[in-house]
Amino acid sequence: MMTDPIADMLTRIRNAVRVEHPHVEMPLSKVKKGMAEVLKREGYIWDFEEVGDEPKRRLRLHLKYGPNGERVIRFVKRVSTPGRRVYGAFRELRPVLNGQGIKILSTSRGVVSDREARQRQLGGEILCELW
Repeated sequence: MMTDPIADMLTRIRNAVRVEHPHVEMPLSKVKKGMAEVLKREGYIWDFEEVGDEPKRRLRLHLKYGPNGERVIRFVKRVSTPGRRVYGAFRELRPVLNGQGIKILSTSRGVVSDREARQRQLGGEILCELW
Protein backbone atom coordinates (compact mmCIF):
# COMPACT_ATOMS: atom_id res chain seq x y z
CA MET A 1 0.00 0.00 0.00
CA MET A 2 1.38 3.38 -1.04
CA THR A 3 0.65 6.17 1.45
CA ASP A 4 2.49 9.01 -0.32
CA PRO A 5 2.14 9.00 -4.12
CA ILE A 6 4.05 12.29 -4.53
CA ALA A 7 7.07 10.89 -2.67
CA ASP A 8 6.83 7.84 -4.94
CA MET A 9 6.91 10.12 -8.01
CA LEU A 10 9.95 12.00 -6.71
CA THR A 11 11.76 8.75 -5.88
CA ARG A 12 11.09 7.39 -9.37
CA ILE A 13 12.49 10.60 -10.90
CA ARG A 14 15.54 10.54 -8.60
CA ASN A 15 16.29 6.88 -9.41
CA ALA A 16 15.79 7.32 -13.18
CA VAL A 17 18.06 10.37 -13.32
CA ARG A 18 20.71 8.59 -11.29
CA VAL A 19 20.99 5.77 -13.88
CA GLU A 20 20.36 8.16 -16.84
CA HIS A 21 17.12 6.69 -18.17
CA PRO A 22 15.56 8.68 -21.04
CA HIS A 23 12.09 8.58 -19.45
CA VAL A 24 10.24 7.40 -16.36
CA GLU A 25 6.63 6.21 -15.91
CA MET A 26 4.33 6.41 -12.91
CA PRO A 27 0.59 6.21 -12.13
CA LEU A 28 -1.30 9.31 -13.25
CA SER A 29 -3.05 11.80 -10.95
CA LYS A 30 -4.01 15.46 -11.29
CA VAL A 31 -1.36 16.64 -8.83
CA LYS A 32 1.39 14.63 -10.54
CA LYS A 33 0.33 16.02 -13.92
CA GLY A 34 0.45 19.54 -12.45
CA MET A 35 3.95 18.87 -11.08
CA ALA A 36 5.03 17.61 -14.52
CA GLU A 37 3.72 20.82 -16.11
CA VAL A 38 5.76 22.88 -13.64
CA LEU A 39 8.90 20.80 -14.31
CA LYS A 40 8.44 21.34 -18.06
CA ARG A 41 7.83 25.10 -17.72
CA GLU A 42 10.91 25.48 -15.52
CA GLY A 43 13.09 23.44 -17.93
CA TYR A 44 13.80 20.35 -15.80
CA ILE A 45 12.23 17.85 -18.24
CA TRP A 46 11.75 17.83 -22.01
CA ASP A 47 8.11 16.82 -22.04
CA PHE A 48 5.47 14.58 -20.46
CA GLU A 49 2.60 12.52 -21.80
CA GLU A 50 -0.29 10.37 -20.64
CA VAL A 51 -0.02 6.77 -21.84
CA GLY A 52 -2.20 3.69 -21.50
CA ASP A 53 -5.94 3.11 -21.42
CA GLU A 54 -8.50 3.73 -18.71
CA PRO A 55 -8.49 2.97 -15.80
CA LYS A 56 -4.72 2.43 -15.62
CA ARG A 57 -3.47 5.69 -17.14
CA ARG A 58 0.23 6.42 -16.62
CA LEU A 59 2.32 9.57 -16.74
CA ARG A 60 5.57 9.38 -18.73
CA LEU A 61 8.21 12.07 -18.13
CA HIS A 62 10.94 12.55 -20.74
CA LEU A 63 13.98 13.45 -18.66
CA LYS A 64 16.44 16.15 -19.66
CA TYR A 65 20.22 15.91 -19.65
CA GLY A 66 22.93 18.38 -20.66
CA PRO A 67 24.96 18.17 -23.90
CA ASN A 68 27.65 16.06 -22.19
CA GLY A 69 25.18 13.88 -20.28
CA GLU A 70 25.18 15.97 -17.08
CA ARG A 71 22.04 15.82 -14.98
CA VAL A 72 19.60 18.72 -15.05
CA ILE A 73 17.86 17.40 -11.90
CA ARG A 74 20.57 16.89 -9.29
CA PHE A 75 18.62 16.98 -6.02
CA VAL A 76 14.99 16.16 -5.14
CA LYS A 77 13.49 16.52 -1.67
CA ARG A 78 9.93 16.02 -0.42
CA VAL A 79 9.08 18.89 1.93
CA SER A 80 5.46 18.33 2.97
CA THR A 81 4.53 14.79 3.97
CA PRO A 82 1.18 13.19 4.84
CA GLY A 83 2.09 13.36 8.53
CA ARG A 84 3.58 16.86 8.47
CA ARG A 85 2.12 19.42 6.10
CA VAL A 86 4.29 22.45 5.38
CA TYR A 87 2.63 25.65 4.18
CA GLY A 88 4.16 28.91 3.06
CA ALA A 89 2.85 32.38 2.26
CA PHE A 90 4.22 34.03 -0.87
CA ARG A 91 6.20 36.52 1.25
CA GLU A 92 7.98 33.64 3.03
CA LEU A 93 9.06 31.87 -0.19
CA ARG A 94 12.78 32.44 -0.63
CA PRO A 95 14.61 31.45 -3.85
CA VAL A 96 16.23 28.01 -3.74
CA LEU A 97 20.03 28.22 -4.31
CA ASN A 98 19.75 31.90 -5.27
CA GLY A 99 17.23 31.10 -8.02
CA GLN A 100 18.95 28.00 -9.43
CA GLY A 101 16.40 25.61 -7.92
CA ILE A 102 12.63 25.61 -7.41
CA LYS A 103 9.98 24.69 -4.91
CA ILE A 104 6.71 23.24 -6.19
CA LEU A 105 3.57 24.39 -4.39
CA SER A 106 -0.02 23.25 -4.40
CA THR A 107 -2.15 26.40 -4.27
CA SER A 108 -5.81 27.29 -4.68
CA ARG A 109 -4.98 28.12 -8.33
CA GLY A 110 -3.31 24.77 -9.05
CA VAL A 111 0.26 23.48 -8.86
CA VAL A 112 2.86 26.22 -9.42
CA SER A 113 6.55 26.91 -8.85
CA ASP A 114 7.75 29.29 -6.15
CA ARG A 115 8.56 31.93 -8.81
CA GLU A 116 4.98 31.85 -10.12
CA ALA A 117 3.59 31.89 -6.57
CA ARG A 118 5.57 35.04 -5.75
CA GLN A 119 4.45 36.72 -9.01
CA ARG A 120 0.79 35.84 -8.46
CA GLN A 121 1.02 36.43 -4.69
CA LEU A 122 -0.16 32.90 -3.86
CA GLY A 123 0.67 30.78 -0.85
CA GLY A 124 0.09 27.09 -0.39
CA GLU A 125 1.45 23.69 0.56
CA ILE A 126 5.12 23.23 -0.35
CA LEU A 127 5.22 19.82 -2.03
CA CYS A 128 8.91 19.51 -2.92
CA GLU A 129 12.18 21.26 -3.61
CA LEU A 130 14.60 20.48 -6.42
CA TRP A 131 17.66 21.75 -8.22
